[in-house]
Amino acid sequence: MHAPTCLMPDSDSTDFREITMNTHQIVVLGTGYTGMLATVRLAHRTRRFPVRITLVNPSERFTERLRSHQIATGQQLADLRIPAVLTGTGVDFRRAAATAIDPAARRVTLDDGTVLSYATLVYALGSNTDTVRVPGAADHAWTLNTPRTAHRFAQRLDAAATVTVVGGGLTGIESATEIAERHRGVVVTLISTDEPGAMMGDRARAYLNRAMDRLGVVRRTGVRVTKVLPDAIELTTGEVLPSHLTLWTAGVRAPELATASGIATDEQGAILTDPTLRAISHPDIYAVGDAAAVRQPWGRIHGTCQSGIPTAAYAADAIARRLRRM
Repeated sequence: MHAPTCLMPDSDSTDFREITMNTHQIVVLGTGYTGMLATVRLAHRTRRFPVRITLVNPSERFTERLRSHQIATGQQLADLRIPAVLTGTGVDFRRAAATAIDPAARRVTLDDGTVLSYATLVYALGSNTDTVRVPGAADHAWTLNTPRTAHRFAQRLDAAATVTVVGGGLTGIESATEIAERHRGVVVTLISTDEPGAMMGDRARAYLNRAMDRLGVVRRTGVRVTKVLPDAIELTTGEVLPSHLTLWTAGVRAPELATASGIATDEQGAILTDPTLRAISHPDIYAVGDAAAVRQPWGRIHGTCQSGIPTAAYAADAIARRLRRM
């Protein structure tokens, strides 16, 4: 991934200089890969500055979203605790969920009633699977949005004869193959508009197809799901395929918090950013990872941790540079 084009953020806010005369309050929302990296890197980069960093998340357990498909097949992951990771950094961890942002007053309201003031906000809330656009998906399809739902899905696998995975991206591929490998009696079908692994090179894609053939994963490409039923799916071809469990991995949407708070977002709810990852509508807010609509000369960066991690590192460095110039 190319770094954002402007390497030095503009110091265009009079308020910023006034605020940094005292303790500069930085609030980070979200503890995924991007939120954690931004927080730890900020703590290191600003350790000599009058800065207080508060990290907000509903759970104190670090969720490895990349491994959600393993939870969905009944595997146990390492129990990584956020407070332990933050030991020695000086970061305050607040176990709560952000329910509102007042960008004019620079305040974040949490679900425990606390109101946090900030001079700089790092918005790292990631994204969730979009189940809104297809009828029945929100009611009858499973997602890997949380460890809890992934675990509940795993509990139902033993009683399922057919499982349909919708979406031929990396999450869909990993889920379909993991289910097929660990539950050999289940017929697993992968539905994709494009060829699974289309983003891969020829050799990698050939290896992938051999693996799916060996595992018995049925592929249906060039079709879309038009409706999800309690025990079946409907396709654009008019077919109705039996599906005891339907796992939805197609499409993502950012949380509604930014849009509801009056911050400029795109059609998927991601914050629109300038080349320095600051929100175009509110420059004291930095957006990183899936929650940011980051544009490059060749188009928008696709939301994955591989691209999100560099945005988190860049945002942390940009904030530190901005503080250093005060």
